Amino acid sequence: MKRILFVLKSREAAWGYSAGSSGLSNSVRFVVDMLSQRGIEAKSVEVADNNAIDAAVTAYRPTHVIVEAFWVVPEKFDVLKTLHPTVRWLVRDHSETPFLANEGIAFGWTIEYLRRGVEVMCNSPRARADMRDVAAACGLPESLITYGPNFYPCPAARFIVPKPVNREAIDIGCFGAVRPLKNHMAQAIAAIAFADAARVKLRFHVNATRIEGNGDPILKNLRSLFDATPRYSLIEHDWMSHHDFLEVIRQIDVSMQVSFTETFNIVAADAVAMSVPVLASPELPWLGAYAHALPTSTASMARSLMAIWNESHAEQNARLHRQRHELIGYSQRSEDVWVGRFGPRF
Repeated sequence: MKRILFVLKSREAAWGYSAGSSGLSNSVRFVVDMLSQRGIEAKSVEVADNNAIDAAVTAYRPTHVIVEAFWVVPEKFDVLKTLHPTVRWLVRDHSETPFLANEGIAFGWTIEYLRRGVEVMCNSPRARADMRDVAAACGLPESLITYGPNFYPCPAARFIVPKPVNREAIDIGCFGAVRPLKNHMAQAIAAIAFADAARVKLRFHVNATRIEGNGDPILKNLRSLFDATPRYSLIEHDWMSHHDFLEVIRQIDVSMQVSFTETFNIVAADAVAMSVPVLASPELPWLGAYAHALPTSTASMARSLMAIWNESHAEQNARLHRQRHELIGYSQRSEDVWVGRFGPRF
């Protein structure tokens, strides 16, 4: 019987949230809960650093350990593999290549992981293909590059009635960590252009307490833009628990996630679960073209916002049910992947 231990690095001090409320920890929790419901033993733990992994593995005695994201130095696996020779070790990659390229250690560590027989599990088919090319170029086993997609618990029977539309004002959410490839600035300009054309007040919501990858100038520019446009408001939210975030996003009219690169996007899935229309880029792998705008075109985004704003009640309901159906379908396929890999074999 397989026992899977997911290991995350505790990072709550960095952004002021409590343990278990990061996007990564939520993502892992969703997978662990799904596996448990399918009768597969799984658990997640947060540890302080590399040196705390041994104790967590000793306590749980797993058959597989999945380290979530690139934070364990490759040399540490030399020690861990000696201490726990029967454990299968994996490192899970949560990013496409353009984002991962900003992590200076990612590809060097990937190569070193593979040299040590550590499996690199990617959460998107494109990332897996790219990493297999890297492995092949380095003469390393492509079979060690595998696929472990995101899963989101969105029950088909629990459709939430959307909030009533206020035709005098619109709340647009552009949530998530502020970083360059999330494309906040272009989305803000598009939201303002839409609000100006629709003659409605705009409240543009962002998370302002998690800044990554040289995101400080982006937040500064957002504040300068909205300070100069008093008819429109920038609403800054702290990072918060997943439960609290769902209550916030439920009050949003449109969730914008028109970013340059994505593997899944939990914020978009949260919006779908709360019956909020999502406007995304074609990078989102589970939403159809009806929900896409070009991340390089503010005009494309503004037109899409106007189309959503002008939908009839029936059209809006059709959109909400369609995006929900697509999320559920993606998660069902993801579940099949995980159970196929870790479930019992008859």
